[in-house]
This record gives sequence, structure tokens and C-alpha cells, in this order.
Amino acid sequence: MTRPLKLGSAPDSWGVWYPDDARQTPWVRFLDEVAQAGYTRIELGPYGYLPTEPEQLKDELGRRGLEMTAGTIFEHLHRTDSWDSTWKDVSDAARLTAAMGAEHLVVIPDFWRDPSTGEIIEDAQLTDGEWPVYARRMNRLAKAIRDEFGLRIQFHPHADSHVDTQVNVERFLAETDPALVSLCLDTGHIAYCGGDNLDLIRRHRERIGYVHLKQVDPAVVDQVHRDGIGFGQAVAMGAMCEPPLGVPEMGPILASLAELDQDMFAIVEQDMYPCVADQPLPIATRTLTTLHACGPLR
Repeated sequence: MTRPLKLGSAPDSWGVWYPDDARQTPWVRFLDEVAQAGYTRIELGPYGYLPTEPEQLKDELGRRGLEMTAGTIFEHLHRTDSWDSTWKDVSDAARLTAAMGAEHLVVIPDFWRDPSTGEIIEDAQLTDGEWPVYARRMNRLAKAIRDEFGLRIQFHPHADSHVDTQVNVERFLAETDPALVSLCLDTGHIAYCGGDNLDLIRRHRERIGYVHLKQVDPAVVDQVHRDGIGFGQAVAMGAMCEPPLGVPEMGPILASLAELDQDMFAIVEQDMYPCVADQPLPIATRTLTTLHACGPLR
């Protein structure tokens, strides 16, 4: 039995990485254009980019026929004495997400390399002693978010973070509690870091609870890895590209995910920071058509 995935988009596909940045698409334009492109579901994006007053945000979404699928927030629980600062950021996003009627919170690990400059600011790998500590903190966070806000954490492996390659993704899954922590499978980040999306779906089907759909340009990614370029600079070089121009191929991934027979969101999230104002809408429109031709979506 198969169940089509529920397609949506995100501020990221409009060049949005930060709560406030003059180079980003203004939030009103994003909401207008994501609806114009034909999407009916969106993510929250960086907390503070969209209005944080629940009634205002509900009104803005409702007038455009949009549904909120999940909040998105970074965490830094691998660092010493990080609980209080992480909890403040994550709980603020969770509170607004729950108020929008969503059930998921996409949680992203912070970077070991500065996304703006590419400077290495931490060790790129966790030690064998740090992994179980990090996992226990993530379990604690997931339980607190579930108990206080009724949300399920969907953990998002990310380039230039400690949970990046397939080896590290699988170690994270092995160390964390499946009853608390699910995986946001980001097809672009898995491919960027040399992983195999179909293999992860096949061998960890019970852990995948949410999806980000994106492709990477293999030629750009090869250069990035060869020259030691940071993720922020890679995005500016076009590492994340419009389907069907990159990898991984979307059709087999969508078919494999549909076979999981879950009520699952698949959110288009093409990193384009920074981008010119008129670039996102036509890409988003074409991507919607392309993805519907690739596999079972609704």
C-alpha cells in the first residue's frame, strides 16, 4: 500500500535564512508568491521572519489558503552548558508552531563552520564520549517539546554540522530514542554529504517522519569538497539546484517514501541565499510541476 506525500514549500526556497536580512524576500511577498506558485503548505522558517503573534500569523495564512506544516529551529546541544539557551530558542518556535496547529518541529544542529565566512570554529567531529551526551540531551529536548507543546521533533542532518554524512546520521539514529526522535530526511543535504537517500529510506523506514526535497549540482559539490569550501559559499555557487537539473533523482525517492504508507509532509527547500527578488517565484512554480510529474504527491 502506498500513500502520497503532502507537498509544501518553505521560506528557504525564497532565499530566507535569517529572521531579518535586507537581502531576503520580505515576508509578505513570500506568502503572496508561495500561494501564487500553487502551494498550500509552508514551514515557519527562521523564527521571527514571519509574524510571531499567533492571531496575526493565522490571519495571514488563512487569507492565502496556507497551512503551517512545521516550525524550524537550530539547536547547539553538543556544546557545554547549552540547555538553557537551546531551550529558549526551541521553545519559542515550538509555542508558535503549536499555535498554528502543526504537529512537527524541524530541529537542525548548529554548524562547526561559520555559514557566512566559511571559517572553521569548532572540531568537525564529535568524540566517542560526546556522542552519547549529545544524544541524551536530544532525547530530553524531544520529550520536553512533546510534553509541553505536543510536537514531534524531526531532526534535520545538515552539511557543516556534526550530523552530516550517512555514517554520522546512522550513529545519531542509533544513539537516540526512536520513540522520541524522528528524522527529517533532507535529500539535498544527504546527497551533498555523499549519502544514499534510498538506502536510508530502506534501512531506517521507521525513523523517517518528515522530508525536505531538494537536489544538488554534482559538479559544484565536487568542487566544494575538493577545495574545502563552506556550505554558505557553496549555496552562493549554486550547489542546491532546481529539479530536475541535479541529484538525487526525485522519482525513486518519492516512490520509496510513498511506500512507507505514512501521513508525511514533503517540503521543497531549495537553498538560494542570497538571491535576486524575482528569482524564487518562477523556480518554485516550475518545481511544483516537475515534482508532481515525478511521483505520488498531494
